[in-house]
Amino acid sequence: MPKRKVYHVVPNPDGGWDVKKEGAKRASAHRDRKTDAVDRGKELAKSGGHGQIKIHKQDGEFQTEHTYGSDPYPPKG
Repeated sequence: MPKRKVYHVVPNPDGGWDVKKEGAKRASAHRDRKTDAVDRGKELAKSGGHGQIKIHKQDGEFQTEHTYGSDPYPPKG
């Protein structure tokens, strides 16, 4: 099964919100509003079939996540 593409919605130190692919140095997208960044992150996560978006709060703390596509590691039993 393909590995999930994981995107993070994080606050940008200069203002606004960034959508960053896990492991990337640069942001995939920048938006002024958090809701717009979350929408773009969801689009990116869904585009690969197996994706995940992790949303952070203004202080950088983890808030919530959404997973798209079938689970590549289903539990047994």
